Amino acid sequence: MTNSDRPPHSATEKLITFLYYRDLAAAMRFYEDVIGLTLEIDQGWSKIYKVTANGYIGLVDESRGSHRANDIKPVQICMRVADVDAWYAYILGVGPSGLREPRSNAQLKIRAFVFDDPEGYQLEIQSALE
Repeated sequence: MTNSDRPPHSATEKLITFLYYRDLAAAMRFYEDVIGLTLEIDQGWSKIYKVTANGYIGLVDESRGSHRANDIKPVQICMRVADVDAWYAYILGVGPSGLREPRSNAQLKIRAFVFDDPEGYQLEIQSALE
């Protein structure tokens, strides 16, 4: 088999990152009510939310999914937005755990802040520096 046998990535319809939860309902409320994502695919114990045109987050009930929720979360969900400071002001009012003030990183050319979702997955909200 050669690379020429590989189907083209242009045919990929969606990229979904799945996260596993002990309390799926609480995760759904957070991503819908706080983050403002829209449920695109409801598979019962798996909920898939549209983040960008082809980027999705899947929330999975750990009792049914391929993996189990774990207290160690070596995953970060990063969302690039137009106005990181507006998002920070909004999230500050929500008061999630792990919230850190926005910082600029000249080397990465971003301004960003982080906070945790209800079960400890870290979210980063960032904007590009001009």
